[in-house]
Amino acid sequence: MRQEKRVALIGGGLVGLSTAYAISNRWPDVHIDLFEKEDRVSAHQSGRNSGVIHSGIYYKPGSLKAQLCHEGRSKLVDFCSREGVVFDTCGKLIVATTPDEIPRLQHIFDRGKENGVRCTLISAEEISEFEPHATGLKAIHVPDAGIVDFPGVARRLQAILEEKGHSIFLNSPVDSLSESSDGSFLTSLGRSHAYDLIISCGGLQSDRLVKLSGAITDFQIVPFRGVYYELTAEARHLCSNLIYPVPDPAYPFLGVHFTRMTDGRIEVGPNAVLASAREGYSLKTWNAHDVMEAVRFKGFRHLARNHWRQGLTELHRTLSKNAYLKALKTLVPSIRAQDLIPCRSGIRAQALRSDGSMVDDFVIVEQPHIVHVCNAPSPAATACLAIGDSIADRVESRLN
Repeated sequence: MRQEKRVALIGGGLVGLSTAYAISNRWPDVHIDLFEKEDRVSAHQSGRNSGVIHSGIYYKPGSLKAQLCHEGRSKLVDFCSREGVVFDTCGKLIVATTPDEIPRLQHIFDRGKENGVRCTLISAEEISEFEPHATGLKAIHVPDAGIVDFPGVARRLQAILEEKGHSIFLNSPVDSLSESSDGSFLTSLGRSHAYDLIISCGGLQSDRLVKLSGAITDFQIVPFRGVYYELTAEARHLCSNLIYPVPDPAYPFLGVHFTRMTDGRIEVGPNAVLASAREGYSLKTWNAHDVMEAVRFKGFRHLARNHWRQGLTELHRTLSKNAYLKALKTLVPSIRAQDLIPCRSGIRAQALRSDGSMVDDFVIVEQPHIVHVCNAPSPAATACLAIGDSIADRVESRLN
């Protein structure tokens, strides 16, 4: 009689849940245990992002981000339609507000076309047809971008896995990882568990999990905190759907933008500054170990030395509401300080190489019996179901 294969997933974010979902669909006889250290799924990046369904327009053609975002958008929309998760394919504008941004806008448009994204260049006059209060010299309209309830996606994935008989262990941090010639092991809450395969999707903790397993890499996760504001109810008319600036190509961040949420609220943000803790969503939350780990990493010191002006600008926006407002006014000039209410914050797990360069693509590190998803920031939420299928492809020979 053949023994049941066992797989462990570490991390109850969208990537971990989607990977478990893909494996459960492909191998119904494989039992899955998912370990999440928080008391709920999607507690960090998966539940604290802009809630945007990305189209794949920004990403380097041929990259995993470009491929999986484009595939993942369709899979996500289909999943939400089938499972009753709230979403809206409302479209978005990427707006150039200065002459020097127009060549960068054209570059994004060309990338979008190469990536198979539906997009159209529109004039300054046409901008107002989509967003009456936005102004710019030129823009890209992306009709397939949208908004979604990402925590709702995560909860539905959790429910499906549990309905299939798989186990979700909350409040269960993983303390150790190891492997032998024929399997892998993890320890959680003092108990050791053996598996045929472990897949780690640790987000903000992903590099630490890699080190825990003994793998050697040339990058480290550095957390960047993003602050959001919310428009007052009276000011929500200033944004119909999604309004984005032209991003700085030197950074992986998309800039402060306007986002209509699925509940009708309008959020603006985020900016990006070094976080005072990997999971600290307030300036008052400090973790000395996390801060010193980042500062001691030579990759971060290289980044800070090369881009200190941009870093000071982002810090100024964090500390000054007027500086934040100035960035928003470039897109929507009529917005006022009294229209902004302090809102939540989120943290992006960004992988940095030791030379200070930001890892621009998804990164997956494979050991014989442990697979790590190491760098999966935006658009990983949009791409989650495609990432899950991609991981399932990678481990097929190990589970068949």
